[in-house]
Amino acid sequence: MRLLAILMRRFALLALVVVLAGCSRVPAIADTYPGVEALAEAVIEALARNDRAALEGMALSEREFRDHVWPELPASRPERNLPFSYVWGDLRQKSVAALSETLVRHGGRKYELVRVEFTGRTDYTTYRVHREATLHVRDSEGKSHVLRVCGSFIEKDEAWKVFSYVVDD
Repeated sequence: MRLLAILMRRFALLALVVVLAGCSRVPAIADTYPGVEALAEAVIEALARNDRAALEGMALSEREFRDHVWPELPASRPERNLPFSYVWGDLRQKSVAALSETLVRHGGRKYELVRVEFTGRTDYTTYRVHREATLHVRDSEGKSHVLRVCGSFIEKDEAWKVFSYVVDD
C-alpha cells in the first residue's frame, strides 16, 4: 500500500512537470515552409490568385513577432525605451500598406519562380532574417522579371516565413 502511494505521488509530480513544461514553452511559428523556394512559390501563387488572406497568413503574426523576434531585437532593450506595441504597430502598418501596393502591381499575374536572392541577412541567437528578398521569375510568355514583393524572410528551426512585405527601394 505504501509503495502504491509513493508511485502515485511520483506520477502526480511527473504529470505536473509535464503540464508546466507545456505551459511555459513558446509555441512554434505557425504555417511555415520547409525552404526558401517553397515559401517564394507560395507567395507568387497567392499573388496569382489575388489572395490577400493567404499572403497575410504567410507573414509573422503579432504573437509570433512578440514571442520569437522581439526578445532578441536591439529595440527590445530597456534602455531603448521602445514599447513592443509601437514597434509591432509600425511594422504591421508598413507591411499591410506594402502588401496592398504589391497586390495592385502583381495581383492576378502568373509567374514561375526561377530563383530567390537576398542582399543581406542578420543572424540572431534563435533565428535568421534574410533581407531584401528578390524573386527572379518568368511570366507565361517566358519573359524574365525581378520581383521585390517581400522585404524579408525569417528562418527559424529550418522553417521559413515572410518577416514583412516592406520593400526598401
